[in-house]
Amino acid sequence: MELTDMFGLNDQVAVVTGGASGIGAATAELLASAGASVVIGDIDGDGAQRTAEKIAAEGRRAVALRTDTTKRADVDALVGRAVSEYGRLDIMANVAGVGHAQPVRDITEEDFDRLMAINLKGVLFGCQAALEVMIPQKSGSILNVASTVIDSPYPNQGLYGMTKAGVTFMSQVLAAEAGPHGIRVNVLAPGATPTNFASFRYPGGKIDPEREKAVQDSMRQMTPLQFIGDAGDQAAMILFLVSPASRWVSGNIFRVNGGQSRPW
Repeated sequence: MELTDMFGLNDQVAVVTGGASGIGAATAELLASAGASVVIGDIDGDGAQRTAEKIAAEGRRAVALRTDTTKRADVDALVGRAVSEYGRLDIMANVAGVGHAQPVRDITEEDFDRLMAINLKGVLFGCQAALEVMIPQKSGSILNVASTVIDSPYPNQGLYGMTKAGVTFMSQVLAAEAGPHGIRVNVLAPGATPTNFASFRYPGGKIDPEREKAVQDSMRQMTPLQFIGDAGDQAAMILFLVSPASRWVSGNIFRVNGGQSRPW
């Protein structure tokens, strides 16, 4: 294949959850720049629409739909929008998720239910909805986002890590199940990546510069390369994993983390 063919997504259709900001927005924009028509879902419907409008302003095709990924009907509707708008589904990027930092002894049932619903159940629903379209096509690529935390027992990350470990194992099983149908499934496990960190924001969303610097300094120290990657670094790996360049890649975990494998 020519280089442009290996990474090009012309005539392909992608759904991206969590596309209002961060890794999801960067992914939607990059897949669109590679030629895909993109359907963007996020519980922040206005943010998803802004991402779609930015893509459209660059001459690419994108639509947005407010989507609560904890609701199967919403995820089904998002995939349905891709089919009704563009006629097929080639790529499903389940990016939507939330962080959580709390000692195991303090985790409440409410915390557990919320994290499981967003980080694990939402990914399951995305995979199931995608399979309904991809199996009859006998082709497709599913990309699920986990976290580097699956490799390291960080304090206060018990619940978050539990959900991301679940995403990873489910994805590997699904790769074995979906492979005979021509469908690839892979996992992105990002390292510390600055997005919308509530931990350095004042109530109401304004950034606390001192807290932001402290958080980013801590992230930098955990990374052997000694600099912090960004959402675009994660999106670049996602592009590879859903492109023809990775046609023989499935059931694998890809860590984009600057070499981070344990607390530094």
